[in-house]
Amino acid sequence: MAQQKMSPELLWQLGRVSGETITDDGSVIFGVSRYNMQENKSERNLWSIPVSGGAARQLTTAPGGESVVQLLPDGRILYSYKGQLWEMDSDGANAKQRTETEGGLQNARISPDGKHILFSKEVKLEKITGADRYPDLPKSNAQVYTSLNYRHWDTWEDGSFNHVFFADWDAATGKVGEPVDIMKDEKFDCPQMPFGGAEDFTWSPDGKQIVYVSKKKYGREYAVSTNTDIYRYTLATGQTENLSEGMPGYDVAPAFSADGKRMLWLSMARDGFEADKNDIIEYDLATGKRVNLTEKWDGTVSAACFSKNDRRIFFLAVTKGTEQLFEVTGGNVRQLTKGQHDLNGFVGQHGNTMVVTRTDMNHAAELYTVDLKSGAVKQLTGVNNDIYGKLEQSKVEERWVKTTDGQQMLVWVIYPPNFDASKKYPALLYCQGGPQSAVSQFYSYRWNFQLMAAEGYIIVAPNRRGMPGHGVKWNADISKDWGGQPIRDYLSAIDDVSKEPYVDKSRLGAVGASYGGYSVYMLAGVHQNRFKTFIAHDGLFDLRSWYGTTEELWFANWDIGAYFDPANAKSYEQFNPSNLVNNWNRPIMVVQGGIDFRVGIEQGLQAYQAAQLKGLKSKLVYFPEENHWVLSAQNAIVWQREFFGWLKETL
Repeated sequence: MAQQKMSPELLWQLGRVSGETITDDGSVIFGVSRYNMQENKSERNLWSIPVSGGAARQLTTAPGGESVVQLLPDGRILYSYKGQLWEMDSDGANAKQRTETEGGLQNARISPDGKHILFSKEVKLEKITGADRYPDLPKSNAQVYTSLNYRHWDTWEDGSFNHVFFADWDAATGKVGEPVDIMKDEKFDCPQMPFGGAEDFTWSPDGKQIVYVSKKKYGREYAVSTNTDIYRYTLATGQTENLSEGMPGYDVAPAFSADGKRMLWLSMARDGFEADKNDIIEYDLATGKRVNLTEKWDGTVSAACFSKNDRRIFFLAVTKGTEQLFEVTGGNVRQLTKGQHDLNGFVGQHGNTMVVTRTDMNHAAELYTVDLKSGAVKQLTGVNNDIYGKLEQSKVEERWVKTTDGQQMLVWVIYPPNFDASKKYPALLYCQGGPQSAVSQFYSYRWNFQLMAAEGYIIVAPNRRGMPGHGVKWNADISKDWGGQPIRDYLSAIDDVSKEPYVDKSRLGAVGASYGGYSVYMLAGVHQNRFKTFIAHDGLFDLRSWYGTTEELWFANWDIGAYFDPANAKSYEQFNPSNLVNNWNRPIMVVQGGIDFRVGIEQGLQAYQAAQLKGLKSKLVYFPEENHWVLSAQNAIVWQREFFGWLKETL
């Protein structure tokens, strides 16, 4: 019988699995990252396992982190290590460094014809610092801005832009020729900031063209728009054309069919709405015709790809609190998989098998295979089997709750290990961020339901208004209504679950981050004594000061609107947590990252200060070097210890 329960320390011992590619002979290449708590850093190594299953083989062991760039025609693996390209045999033997480029190569790939190399690097195009602007003041660290988007996520703009380059490539020597900047002098980015990577640009199958993603807007126009486009650059002519001209929303993730005749990408229709319905666009390169393959499907796509033979198009999408594999043919969508899991990343296809990453609320990511005929899902890797085999698991229950407006809402309920219905348990209402992100079968290293349940709490995780997987309208209905129906949905969920005799109604807590933190602040003002304690991480406390300091203003404009526009008065009066502080009457812990520019430091400090001035039991946990997340291993342990310490103290 399993004896262990999940703990913060054990959570960070898990190997973090991510897929890379599949070789022609059916070997699945994947990476495993492991954290060294003492050194406060991680190391990632490459592994291989047959797609049919069996023992995994470790391919790399050098300190640092490796990632696959591509498979070479001779079967060797080209991979990136410390900014340079290396090659190795398919079994990891005979590793050899191929490049020695000053400054390294980011997101590098060799063209299909083997003649060129594609990569990205930063180009300095503006003078921002005092030292840049005034060479006689080399020690000045002043920063001077004349436009918006002066900071993003956790970084101040420094006048540099990500650009795409190609150069001649000598396969025999590894020599890289003189780079050509295909975005020369443009004050635009590719990869996209702040999270874009190699998926933002690719070679055409014949190696004659480069397709890339960029939002070609600058300053204020950049800050208020989501209009990224798909561009095609032709090497022979040096000409660039916009393939998504006239499509005003996000256009991302371009991918070619193997024969080079078609492309697909993901597209949102409306400019400024970052959580709009995500559709698959198929593009005919000969005719320029664009077809929206999922236009009539009432859902939003997470990722898409062509099948190996180009005859089928697969995609991943959230549906009813899980993420599944789908196929689209002629506008008709068919769901291929079912189950209480998230299939949340393509690795590749081999024959009639698709390899994906899979999670559920009790298990971190591993690689699984999907039989494309039957839809059967089977575990492939078992990196964390030794840990999970000794753990008591939590029961995860799907529950449907009637909302105040008569809708049916999915609520996940996660029970402590060895749950006994004859006992009473404290319960935590989990408030999701986004706000338009799914509460599906994800596995988080911070908001980890398995860990929370192991500490003896029942977790109530509603799919409230604003989440994908329940139709486009349900997903969109949260905009301009942050403090309205979504908050009532939260209360409906906790009220319904609290009717159960095993829930201790005198010991309820509400926790969450980002919009979830906002929800916690709102609930603290309207809960009418339901909750005994609150925890808010990087939550929006005062919408006026938030609007004045956040960076991605397209999001703020769409979901809330400018505070100086009278049309948005309801958001800033009725839905502003700072206006409800007089109703706060329970202990609250505030967690805030020091370099979170999405939800600035003033939000957490204002909330903590208000609680202190009201004489409420309160705590501020401040992470000076963390952004909207907590990424440092030791800080993450501090986060967990403070989280559960506060709950034990106040709940």
